[in-house]
Amino acid sequence: MIDETTYAELREIAARYPQARSGLLPMLHLVQSAEGRVTPEGIQACAEVLGLTEAEVSGVATFYTMYKRRPVGDYLVGVCTNTLCAVMGGDAIFERLKDHLEVGNDETTADGRITLEHIECNAACDYAPVMMINWEFVDNQTPQSAVELVDDLRSGVERHSTRGPRLCTWRQAERVLAGFNDGLADEGPSAGAASLAGLSIAQENDWRAPSAGRGASAGERIETEEGQ
Repeated sequence: MIDETTYAELREIAARYPQARSGLLPMLHLVQSAEGRVTPEGIQACAEVLGLTEAEVSGVATFYTMYKRRPVGDYLVGVCTNTLCAVMGGDAIFERLKDHLEVGNDETTADGRITLEHIECNAACDYAPVMMINWEFVDNQTPQSAVELVDDLRSGVERHSTRGPRLCTWRQAERVLAGFNDGLADEGPSAGAASLAGLSIAQENDWRAPSAGRGASAGERIETEEGQ
């Protein structure tokens, strides 16, 4: 059931955009924050606010894997099983967690704490193998460290993202994705040494980007070479 407070926040999101329908993606995140998934009532509410059909809203909600039609646990644990993470240990991590949690892909533990899924590339190959907890990075994982992490989350031990804030619940994270600030944006580092390795090498060698007008253009060099 979508309450009036959530309806008001859906309207608030829609009002942020010159074309209200552009707000549908964050609105669906808000529905998940309130309902724990994208419910038929949530789809109906988004359609009413935006003047769309329920079929149009459903088409978006079923296209993106970030929108869930089944209840999600307190922590959505995603294990990257794309090529680099897989060969670095992602497949082994995923198999270990399935056995440890006694769930399959896109399934939730009996206590409702953990939903496990394998995910595609998170653009964090410099920290492979990586996991994401409610969309926050946890880098350089092993099967053992992954088990320790989910056990801590299930027992209420506070854990932090490798390059971000302390880990919140999935519903709280969904509210942030809807555009409501949780005050944690500046908590924790935003980048790590592996991501900055190229910058460090450039600084050590005093490499700099060419300034505007510096040197001949490719076309000018070709013309000069042809003239010779």
